[in-house]
Amino acid sequence: MLRRAVLLAGVLLVPVFAQAQDADALLRRVDEHYNRLISLQARYTERYMGMGLDRTESGTLLLKKPGRMRWSYDQPEGKVFVLDGKFAWFYTPGDAQAQRLPAKQLDDLRSPLRFLLGHTQLKKELGSLAITNDTHGIHIAGVPIGMEQRVRRLTLDVTSSGEIQHMKIEEIDGATTEFVFTQVKENIPTREADFVFSPPAGVTVVEALPPV
Repeated sequence: MLRRAVLLAGVLLVPVFAQAQDADALLRRVDEHYNRLISLQARYTERYMGMGLDRTESGTLLLKKPGRMRWSYDQPEGKVFVLDGKFAWFYTPGDAQAQRLPAKQLDDLRSPLRFLLGHTQLKKELGSLAITNDTHGIHIAGVPIGMEQRVRRLTLDVTSSGEIQHMKIEEIDGATTEFVFTQVKENIPTREADFVFSPPAGVTVVEALPPV
């Protein structure tokens, strides 16, 4: 009876162990895919739903290691979010002011993608990590470390080779923001000027308030 119980336990544990191995292998593929990159360009569509709003915007994302990021919007045209490695800059056309915030204080919903700009290790970037697989693809979900007071869950939809195609951020207050990435180009040439924000004539720069 004891021998039968041990054998049964072994049979039951094999699928669990295999699933854990598969999950770890997937996380490593994502880590390795982005750790080998120097730069990345992609088209994105951003959809925000919350506070009675349902807003869709789009543009081009440019990333470069270490720590540089530029979101250039074409809907609305001229809107930009720039991370130059030291400061984050925010500007929307028609505003009299552009905002600046030290990168270390950044709590913007685009900031989870910053883990792609350094040495990625998803197990350390996301708490309460879970991986699921369905007819829509592979989903990696967790809570970004350091954003627990604002974000309830971050979900990355990835390919079997470890490429991120879709990102969904669910906030504590019920709002959601989704990003879809297409036309991805990796390790493309970039210029330092791509990550420099120059305010338009007549626009003043103010220090943004850090997150509470």
